[in-house]
Amino acid sequence: MGPHPAVAAIRLAVRRVLNDLLAEHGRTPGRLTPDERSSSPLVLAACSGGADSMALASALAFEAPRAGVRAGGVTVDHGLQRGSDVRAAEVASRLRELGLDPVESVAVTVGRDGGPEAAARDARYAALDAAAERHGAAAVLLGHTRDDQAETVLLGLARGSGIRSLSGMAAVSGADGRYRRPFLQLDRQTARKACMVQSLPVWDDPHNTDPAYTRSRLRHEGLPALEKALGKGVVEALARTAQLSRDDADALDAWAGKAAAGVRDADGRLECAALHDLPPAVRRRVLRRAAIEAGAPAGSLFARHIEEVDRLITGWRGQGAINLPGRVVARRQGGRLVIRQG
Repeated sequence: MGPHPAVAAIRLAVRRVLNDLLAEHGRTPGRLTPDERSSSPLVLAACSGGADSMALASALAFEAPRAGVRAGGVTVDHGLQRGSDVRAAEVASRLRELGLDPVESVAVTVGRDGGPEAAARDARYAALDAAAERHGAAAVLLGHTRDDQAETVLLGLARGSGIRSLSGMAAVSGADGRYRRPFLQLDRQTARKACMVQSLPVWDDPHNTDPAYTRSRLRHEGLPALEKALGKGVVEALARTAQLSRDDADALDAWAGKAAAGVRDADGRLECAALHDLPPAVRRRVLRRAAIEAGAPAGSLFARHIEEVDRLITGWRGQGAINLPGRVVARRQGGRLVIRQG
């Protein structure tokens, strides 16, 4: 008798990611000999102790030996709740019990930039990046599900951040494709069911039900209201929207990347006339890229910022400089657009 359908689904999702990773490293799946183990790729599971990430960690622990990769885990203590250090230690212990090695618990200090949710996310990814570098990991697996994807799409829609925000989370992202998200096609209940049938302890973060947080309100109020009004299938439709939007955004980004070189003069300055001739979607991508290269944090640079800069090209009336996040300033000077830190 095979595993429970939920367990089989999460294992299959992880197996596919591991097979893709091995193919990228010129390897084929298969159990390792003792001599091969030290040179095999290391994959880390990022685990908060919640159902999604515990299901991920258990699937990785099961699939990694069969695929021929080493598997470890990392949990991040954000220090935002009393006893978070104890809970992080418990999660690390559970990961070791699953057979993952190395396992690390990392404490971080969460700043304030961008609000509490964005600041916690920035601190978490910085810690995961550092852990991957320390251990030489080929990839870090994240437990985001189709439900998380739907929430991300709706948040992007609410912010008016453009098609890239509507594309949600990529299955592969980060430097050199470090981050992999095996569960983007699986719903949250599948992960929870997999934990239940395997008797895996699960910690439910109280922040996930705290109405003070935007994503929590969306999860417990917004999405249920949409499903009540529009019927079931909203989450699946939003996830499909994410993929379609990502395909479009990738194509436009590639176009903008090629166009960027053609709108600069011999000194590398942006020429307003050449920018004006570009399609709006391409021009705004060129402007966004230029702002980021000048030092504007990508996560704080919204569509409204780029629209203001775009008006220096399309609606020039002698207006003054535009202040952007990261102390970056955009101004028009003698037919050139200058974007730099002020």
